[in-house]
Amino acid sequence: MKILVVGAGATGGYFGALLARAGEDVTFLVRPARAAALRERGLRVVGRDGEWTVEPRLVTADELREPYDLVLLSVKSTGLDRAIEDVAPAVGPDTAVIPLLNGLAHIDALNARFGASAVLGGVAKVVTTLDEAGDIRRLAPLAHLAFGEQDAAAGTASARVERIRKVLEGAGIDAPVPADVLTAMWHKWVFITTFGAVTSLMRGTVGEVYDAEGGPALGPAVLDEAAAVAAAAGHPVPEEERAATLAVVSAPGSPMVPSLYRDLAAGRPTEVEHLFGDLTARARALGVATPLLDLATLHLRVHQRRTAGV
Repeated sequence: MKILVVGAGATGGYFGALLARAGEDVTFLVRPARAAALRERGLRVVGRDGEWTVEPRLVTADELREPYDLVLLSVKSTGLDRAIEDVAPAVGPDTAVIPLLNGLAHIDALNARFGASAVLGGVAKVVTTLDEAGDIRRLAPLAHLAFGEQDAAAGTASARVERIRKVLEGAGIDAPVPADVLTAMWHKWVFITTFGAVTSLMRGTVGEVYDAEGGPALGPAVLDEAAAVAAAAGHPVPEEERAATLAVVSAPGSPMVPSLYRDLAAGRPTEVEHLFGDLTARARALGVATPLLDLATLHLRVHQRRTAGV
């Protein structure tokens, strides 16, 4: 199976490195500057369980000529439009595209460009970051990529999904096929916006928020709002998933923050519109009140204008 990984950052780079290490035919579509760094140092994974390096096969957008069997699309939502155009030559009539973005707006954009039959839903769960040297730093052993056809009957997997799952699992990636991948994407969206709102609104780690007077009430309140939007859209969050989210965002002393908060704290642009703007717009359309999520959205929009020099 010919695999193209779009982006070689903390998420796509990690999954791609696992696939390359397992001997799969993997190529990374990267920008010229990233290509130069990877040619010099290799694609390195550091942190837990030691350090290892793969010598990646690389291509830049101007060099992309032929279709691939599988495209793993792992870019920030702010780079989605450009990535869609860059990757277009790699998407043929038999190509499967699995996006690894959070939220749901990207599915509409990919469906419009490549057709819904080419696009699978995907939910990635890893705990990695890109360090100052450009290496992928593994912070926990999690390597989870749930995926499936957008229109699959409950509990079924197509032949191409089974082929892809076999390849992913052969590389050590946990690759379940949910009964409804769009519901799984909604549930991840609820988690990531709850996590992001709690830390970004309070400008602190989970533990710093929780340990302050009044802090323990914030996580459950934000989760209630996000879960209410999902339920109104037809994707209620099961109690065990609510409990798992609360365990993350309501942990005393926890140093955890999401990547969105790291971008915010570093003065970088965030994925505010893709994650929060879209969710609050859907909330309004569904008649769901989301005052805390609205406040988080406004807070991030002010930051976004500042980073853009507006």
